[in-house]
Amino acid sequence: MDADAETTVSMASADDIADHIGELGALLHACVQDGASIGFVLPYTQADGEAFWRDKVLPAVRNGGLTLLIAQHGGRIVGAVQLDHDTPPNQRHRADARKLMVHPDFRRRGIARALMAELERLASRLGRSLITLDTRTGDKAEPLYASLGYQRAGIIPGYCRAPAEDRLESTTIMYKAL
Repeated sequence: MDADAETTVSMASADDIADHIGELGALLHACVQDGASIGFVLPYTQADGEAFWRDKVLPAVRNGGLTLLIAQHGGRIVGAVQLDHDTPPNQRHRADARKLMVHPDFRRRGIARALMAELERLASRLGRSLITLDTRTGDKAEPLYASLGYQRAGIIPGYCRAPAEDRLESTTIMYKAL
């Protein structure tokens, strides 16, 4: 890990995603193994992660309704977030932030903040004035989102299964007007 390397955030094209499926799969695998509640449960393999990027994200990016932002440090993908702007006609003013993740070895460096700042800039360029998201209630991400100006809309109990245990967890729904 090069401490002097710069971290950059950029939009990933469909070709970028296809070319980096292995690295994206490794990022997702590391985050899920570390307990991130981003839609997956253990056991979870790197192959599962690669399948997610290839089968779910790549087609949505190709179709134009999803944008993937990646953070790179020293040429390595260390974080990602998705902006889902494939909304119905009556919701063209909003988008969803999805699956914010930073590799456990690169946390506490401002990478998540940088990804979310770029996501907000992108949403604005797309004419979106509202971003919504959900996060595990009490998770490390909840205060991060609040510090970025996201407001709590409410909590839904028993929303999802815990990544490593057979129990249900609550989610906090948040939003930010741009």
